[in-house]
Amino acid sequence: MLDALPLLTLPTAAEATDAAAPRLLILYTGGTVGMAVNRRQELVPMHFSKLGKRMPELRQLPYRLELLAFPQPIDSSNVTPADWLWLAELIGLHYADFDGFIILHGTDTMAYSAAALSFLLESLGKPVIFTGAQVPVGRTRTDATRNLLTALEIAAARHPHAHTVRLPEVGVFFNDVLIRGTRAKKVESQQFAAFKSENYPPLVRAGINLDFNDTNIRLLPAARLKVHQKLEEKVAVLRLFPGITEGVVEAVLSVPGLRGCVLETYGSGNAPTAPWFLACLERAYARGVYLLNVSQCEEGRVVQGHYETSARLAGLGVIGGDDITTEAAITKLMFVLGLGLSEVETRQLLSHDLRGEITLKTSVG
Repeated sequence: MLDALPLLTLPTAAEATDAAAPRLLILYTGGTVGMAVNRRQELVPMHFSKLGKRMPELRQLPYRLELLAFPQPIDSSNVTPADWLWLAELIGLHYADFDGFIILHGTDTMAYSAAALSFLLESLGKPVIFTGAQVPVGRTRTDATRNLLTALEIAAARHPHAHTVRLPEVGVFFNDVLIRGTRAKKVESQQFAAFKSENYPPLVRAGINLDFNDTNIRLLPAARLKVHQKLEEKVAVLRLFPGITEGVVEAVLSVPGLRGCVLETYGSGNAPTAPWFLACLERAYARGVYLLNVSQCEEGRVVQGHYETSARLAGLGVIGGDDITTEAAITKLMFVLGLGLSEVETRQLLSHDLRGEITLKTSVG
């Protein structure tokens, strides 16, 4: 079914026969970036055969561009793990034919999707860049054109001397900044600077020129791309707050079939020391639920045992998440639990850096 989806060639300055011109695939999933304004100033879905007309700047690019649109655009609030698996499979299907990929996506869950693709695409050697817009095409002050054009330029970039791929990672580009896919968090709904990079510097800043932070870009040994096709969806997020009751905690942790839960704790990983709370965690651990401790703070990291209020968590089987974001933590749980490994292997992967989601940890591939 996926290989039957039609590719639309977009007219650019590159000749179709120019083998040296980077070949990029734009994948449209949905979102504001795919909307346009009609003559009555109404928002309507954009027909992507008209993209060149609505964004005439594309015709000036020295790249070969092709576009593949989901048959039914998805509002990002409706994105599911099945859509992530579909995107990963599409990239795997077209991986050999293109030099880079741009995913047009709604902003609300873009950070989750970017993190999920980061885990699903193991040994990625080409750029996969998510971007979108806060204002649709056709509005006077749209950010759609700038975001897409710059994302394409980043995807096509090569090292000036080595001529190798400049960004072999999943990233989120928005408002002149490219963020690692496992570090992105949406922080703004009314301004153009919609995303923030948590606990890690941006990989690219776009000004007059593109400023690549090469020292912080992950360069892995050349390996064949492995596209994973399994995610465990029986996971949850439990955010702690003063006054949370035993009934609420138990209701979340005792969901039938629950495999994993992200605990959003205070500060450096602190949680209540009330006997009932610790007993809830102990019972969940005994049922085989993996508990991943993530701080509610936007900066800093979880350090279990630093204070008395977190000292007992490790003994109850809670895994410290260091400086991982909630978005990366929940998708990492889905990914690692979907691998079907032993408890020892699962806990090891959950506590170690896999795709740059944790700082100062030994990478595992």
